[in-house]
Amino acid sequence: MPHIVLVEPEIPQNTGNISRTCAATGCPLHLVKPLGFSLADKYLKRAGLDYWPLLDLTVYDSFDAFWPLCRERRFWLLSTKAPRAYTEAAFAPDDFLLFGRETAGLPETLLRAHPDRALRIPMRPGLRSLNLSNSVAIVLFEALRQHGFPGLTGEGDIGGRPVEGPDGNP
Repeated sequence: MPHIVLVEPEIPQNTGNISRTCAATGCPLHLVKPLGFSLADKYLKRAGLDYWPLLDLTVYDSFDAFWPLCRERRFWLLSTKAPRAYTEAAFAPDDFLLFGRETAGLPETLLRAHPDRALRIPMRPGLRSLNLSNSVAIVLFEALRQHGFPGLTGEGDIGGRPVEGPDGNP
């Protein structure tokens, strides 16, 4: 499964929503301090609902403590400043997907050092960015889609019955 990495996240509700997405998909979440909130924050817990026990969470004291892991695995840097779209990447099953702070993104020095690893979500010109939790979901589900949504169910259940397709078959 891809790994989601939040570098210095600031808004507890975003991290809570991302935590829920990671728990629902089985993807590990890595938080790099400093955090703009406490992990005991009620807004963080409320956004993550009852998914917290299902979350594979690792917290690092600093970016320097986290970065050595990127030498062992492939990583992608998500930024509005990146030169190419996330849809151009061929994601590996255990890639690290790094997202920066809500107010500043990832450090530009990191992006300049690894321009071939930098990806963006296309959007209209003149806008700053999408919400962090939405951005994580967009890129994560593309990475999962490229590998057939491993470990996830594609089945639905309406009214206690399997959902029928357009041909009348489940």
